[in-house]
Amino acid sequence: MENFKILNFNLLNPIVQNLIKEAAEVRKKAYCTYSHFAVGAAILAEGGDKVYTGCNIENVAYSPTICAERSAVPKAVEDGHLKFEMVAVVANSDGSYTAPCGVCRQTLAEFRGSNGDIDIYLSKPEMDQVLVTKLSQLLPLSFVSFNKDVDF
Repeated sequence: MENFKILNFNLLNPIVQNLIKEAAEVRKKAYCTYSHFAVGAAILAEGGDKVYTGCNIENVAYSPTICAERSAVPKAVEDGHLKFEMVAVVANSDGSYTAPCGVCRQTLAEFRGSNGDIDIYLSKPEMDQVLVTKLSQLLPLSFVSFNKDVDF
């Protein structure tokens, strides 16, 4: 992946730091009985001041498993937020960062911000270094609606 930066957590602005902290905190609530791979996600909706969090919830059949990102999305939508500014994902992956899976990437693309993108922050629980990228870099050819601002 060419278009990303790895930054020191302490150099990030306080809003981003808080988003990552909330993702790390909700990660502790993950129901990951089978994989033991806990993931936390936090979403900041565009123009909002509230963070929406989610953790992964596994199922023995795996198919019904809910990723952390997709457990946070409905909370934001229920509050009327359809555009996301930034997303943080925290997981403990040996030697690498954990990015949203393909289904989560496509789900997030549905709620791109007014600029057509979402800032993505990937961290480990230690929160020392953070990989910073954009959704468009993780999913460059996403399937998107041309009617992004349609009222329901």
